[in-house]
Amino acid sequence: MTKLLLSIHVLASILVVGPIAVAASMFPRYARRTGEGGGSSGAAALLHRICAGYAIVGVAVPVFGIATGAQLGVLTDAWLIVSIVLTAIAAAILALAILPGQESMLEASEKAEGGDMARAAARLSGLTGAFNLLWAVVVVLMIVRPGSTTSA
Repeated sequence: MTKLLLSIHVLASILVVGPIAVAASMFPRYARRTGEGGGSSGAAALLHRICAGYAIVGVAVPVFGIATGAQLGVLTDAWLIVSIVLTAIAAAILALAILPGQESMLEASEKAEGGDMARAAARLSGLTGAFNLLWAVVVVLMIVRPGSTTSA
């Protein structure tokens, strides 16, 4: 059962978080072009839909991760607790800042309010960078598992 849970957790991490990271990273550039009259609103809207849709499915990553940790008996290990906290922070950044920021940029581009698009795109790029960095740290913690009896 542990191998099944771990496999689902890893696959969900790759197939869900990966597309969110890529789409969120690409969004500001396409949304900014839209605001400047570049006509990329379809691409920006698609990237936002990818982020929003995959964010819902992304709940599977921590669910199967916690189930795997419970099976392995490592839920109280510091590396896992730190990973859970960082995952929660990344999820909060996505749900409370990135997705609403994308929606705001899409609305501004539809209303031809391109004045603040560059500033909004820069802010969104920074938030996305923080989101991606948090996930990179979580991946490293999952691989290295400091203090674990099985870490290399």
